[in-house]
Amino acid sequence: MQRRRACGGGRRYPFAVSTSHPSTVPPALLSLRGSSRLSSVVYDQIKERLLEGRYSGGERLSVEALRKEWGISKQPVMEALRRLSGDGLVDIIPQVGCQVTTYSPREVEDFFVMFGGFEGTISGIAALRRTDAQLAELDRSSEKIGRLCEAIDPVERSHGYRVLNRRFHTTIHAMAHSRVMAETSARMWDLSDFLINTTGRQQPLSSALEQRHDDHERIRAALHAGDHQAARREMEQHIVEIVGSVIHFEQQRSES
Repeated sequence: MQRRRACGGGRRYPFAVSTSHPSTVPPALLSLRGSSRLSSVVYDQIKERLLEGRYSGGERLSVEALRKEWGISKQPVMEALRRLSGDGLVDIIPQVGCQVTTYSPREVEDFFVMFGGFEGTISGIAALRRTDAQLAELDRSSEKIGRLCEAIDPVERSHGYRVLNRRFHTTIHAMAHSRVMAETSARMWDLSDFLINTTGRQQPLSSALEQRHDDHERIRAALHAGDHQAARREMEQHIVEIVGSVIHFEQQRSES
């Protein structure tokens, strides 16, 4: 996908942690100061913020502000941002700096069509290879999402669903018993979460929670029945329909 580079800030989420204001230093960073593993922890911290939508598309990320926030040198921050650039989550612009990547509506739609086909394939295979223990684990994840539907707070609903949804789908990946598929899917899920939370309106998963849970129930039924065709079909539709049911573009779709 060709990435657009937007300028400026944009919307902020209620729970956003600004790069210009210090926050509590994560214990993992405190314990690893001076360690070669520090850049990996910084990478995880920034990536989690990106996947949660704490930064807006096109928002500038200041290496100096992040360094000061965590009380570390610039090097691990810069290394982390280079990795995130490789993931398609940030753009590093020579002589300018680093900013959160933005994608056009067409690019977002194309991604979810591709992603839906891939996840549908995994789900179809999972229906033929799943174990009783894995089905029970999937049932538990679904029950937790069902209870989350009773929550009222949009932030709780959106964040909770993102976490539980990944657990639900990771269980399905395990059912396929294919490491290469699971690892490839994990990278695509990161980009999916990023696009959902940085494209369109705030807390998009909150208002779509009940419909997404209904989709999960149909997928779960197909997996229990061992119906690989239904499992593939329901999963592909579940993913492709993210655009429209979850992501609502704030501006008219363009051809760019």
